[in-house]
Amino acid sequence: MNIVDYMKLLADETRLRCLMLLLKEGELCVCELTYALGLSQPKISRHLATLREAEIVQSRREGLWVYYALHRDLPAWALDILDSTLQGAEGIEPFASDQLSLCDMPNRPGSACCA
Repeated sequence: MNIVDYMKLLADETRLRCLMLLLKEGELCVCELTYALGLSQPKISRHLATLREAEIVQSRREGLWVYYALHRDLPAWALDILDSTLQGAEGIEPFASDQLSLCDMPNRPGSACCA
């Protein structure tokens, strides 16, 4: 993975918001991301597809649901960047609101959130 391309992918706010939630929660369904970010399913899915093609995230299907998580082979330096970004984003908008919205989502597929 090329660091310049990686940083360009992180420079998009929607992708960064998705990655911050995935890093914090471990795995999320597309519906959880659309609810938390308040964006349309096609927009979220397009950004997740970009991240999947770059092997930053991976997906799995369970029935009708598609779940995303950080890619298991993400290089340590790339994960370190995300970890540092998450620490810096704590309590800052829109990241704080994204987490609160996710925790308020009714009927979450696997609601292990908000511990």
